Amino acid sequence: MKAPATTHKLTAGGLRAPLAVIAVYLVAAAGVWLGWWGTDWSGIQASGRQPPSPEHWLGTNLLGQDIFSRLLAGTATAFEVGLLVSVPATLLGALVGAFAGYFPQRWPDAVLMWLTGTLDAIPFYLFVIALSYAMRDHPAAMQLAMIMTFWTLTARIVRAETLRIRQLGFVAAARVSGLGSWQIIRRHVVPHTVHILLVQAAILFVAAIKAEVLLSFLGLGLQDGVSWGIMLAEASQEILAGHYGNFVAASAALLLLVLAINRMTDELQRSADPRSRGSADPAARHEATRA
Repeated sequence: MKAPATTHKLTAGGLRAPLAVIAVYLVAAAGVWLGWWGTDWSGIQASGRQPPSPEHWLGTNLLGQDIFSRLLAGTATAFEVGLLVSVPATLLGALVGAFAGYFPQRWPDAVLMWLTGTLDAIPFYLFVIALSYAMRDHPAAMQLAMIMTFWTLTARIVRAETLRIRQLGFVAAARVSGLGSWQIIRRHVVPHTVHILLVQAAILFVAAIKAEVLLSFLGLGLQDGVSWGIMLAEASQEILAGHYGNFVAASAALLLLVLAINRMTDELQRSADPRSRGSADPAARHEATRA
């Protein structure tokens, strides 16, 4: 028996503005990856702090480094961290949640839910900071630490959805046809949670960027390179000297991206659940606020 198709109507008008903003950020990041711009972010191009000019659109920092180039490179870093964390964490949460929900009240469900409950009981930032510090010699310590903590909310939400899906007729028909549990989970359960996974991936993308900014600000994040968090850490010293270029550039870039992705998340949630009236899942929104 073929699984019923799940359709969700997206409002083009509501998505147009946030997608346009995200596209601009993505183009900026892609240009850095391709070496078109932002590659000279570490070069000293002026003698000390310079105001905005045709040569340096946002001016330079106290070392004479171009702030606009550093902003572009920081955008690429933000997208790298967001994608490297949100995609694995969402997939891991989807698999764990689907597996636990398909075998409710059995040992896989008990073990996996105990694990998620244990991780959720630990204060988020303390856990991420501790893991980042413990693995600081690993080049991807920060990303691994966030993946290990971000998947739990997705697992809980997917588990709840799987409990509903496993009672539907097409799953029963799949069992009767002789499909194994793993095949049913992979072919029929997980595909019917895609609308949830898109929302969760967007939320985790924002959470990863915000966590990287905080960790880099504290000196526990990015080691080689530049990010918005590093720019804000530099700004904490420059503000004392009356220079606000780094602070304004990094803060504005972070704020605009977060607002755009939050708006996109709201539209995705609305399309998945018309009763939501434009608000994302309360637990998911709370998690994004924590991160």
